[in-house]
Amino acid sequence: MKRAIVIVLDSLGCGELPDAELYEDKGAHTIDHIAKAMEKIGGWQIPRLKALGLGNIEGIGCVEPAAKPLGAFGRLAEASNAKDTITGHWEIGGLYIEEPFQTFERFPDEFIAEFERRCGLGTLGNYASSGTEIIEKYAEEQKATGKLIVYTSADSVFQIAANTAVIPLEKLYECCEIARELLTGPWMVGRVIARPYVEENGGYRRTADRKDYAVAPPGKTMLDLVKEAGQTVFAVGKIEDLFDGQGVTEALHNKDNMDGVNHTIAGLKRDFDGLIFTNLVDFDSLYGHRRDPEGYGHCVEEFDARLPEIFEAMKDEDILMICADHGNDPIHHGWNHTREYVPLLVYGKNVKEGVDLGTGTSFADIGATVCEYLGAEPTQIGKSFLDRILK
Repeated sequence: MKRAIVIVLDSLGCGELPDAELYEDKGAHTIDHIAKAMEKIGGWQIPRLKALGLGNIEGIGCVEPAAKPLGAFGRLAEASNAKDTITGHWEIGGLYIEEPFQTFERFPDEFIAEFERRCGLGTLGNYASSGTEIIEKYAEEQKATGKLIVYTSADSVFQIAANTAVIPLEKLYECCEIARELLTGPWMVGRVIARPYVEENGGYRRTADRKDYAVAPPGKTMLDLVKEAGQTVFAVGKIEDLFDGQGVTEALHNKDNMDGVNHTIAGLKRDFDGLIFTNLVDFDSLYGHRRDPEGYGHCVEEFDARLPEIFEAMKDEDILMICADHGNDPIHHGWNHTREYVPLLVYGKNVKEGVDLGTGTSFADIGATVCEYLGAEPTQIGKSFLDRILK
């Protein structure tokens, strides 16, 4: 029985890509800037990630390297021309996206008018903003008028926020489905995102009922290829949404990162051949976008503390790959993703220790390796590193 486990620590980048300046991301380094922030409050307690070789990766200068890393380590460049979540995950899965998804400073009046007509609700906002900021600005007006708060970002997204005491969750989802149907052709965006929130303790808190409505991948990914090989593709977190369900055989959504780790461990304890593909989004949504380096650092510490449980649940033939899908430097300007390399840590009983994989030219090296290991057809792009890591 062979299984590959890919865990995406959403947005944990490890240094600017050569073309970062084109994205206004010169100087971005999510990991090093978190490490520096944590040093000011007593240090960054991530002993398992360090033992796996996080500090040994080229370009990471603020994390202590391991004398003898427990597995293989390296970093991957993004070949596709973007820095958004969908493109990052699709490239991990083996797709190259030449043309980035369209972005908007504000959505066209024609679209907004048709969206409002179809939903039967008015809208507030319609500009690029941090979700927490725009909710804070319009929450009282939404409560008084029953309108939807809509906004975007530097990503190709149309986000719809609603107080579920004012607009029920199912109505919010219905409006997202309408937006997804409308946002095609000249209005095409990568994702429509439901952003439900509640009022509590004098403020507003976004809930775990977020839902992403993505466009379908334009070709086969490692998920499709593993499924076509007759194996299980177990999607954890928002993976099912990001791939529009394509190639997924089973899926569980997360309340938070630790819930996602619980789902991953539960999957590991089952018997099947195939892939466990997990996204842990709290790093990005709760701390990267909110420019909170200490919160981000503590969130990584929480994941690090769960690694022994993951290791214990792994079977002899399992190969674990820990990576990211883009950066989101919490010290950088603005509140959007940053164009960075992503780390790669590989571990398993049959994985050689201390192997430096260097710098790969595409996130798709992960998908290529997964498919080769599981005996599936190869991905469209990506270079497998399987022969370099197996004992």
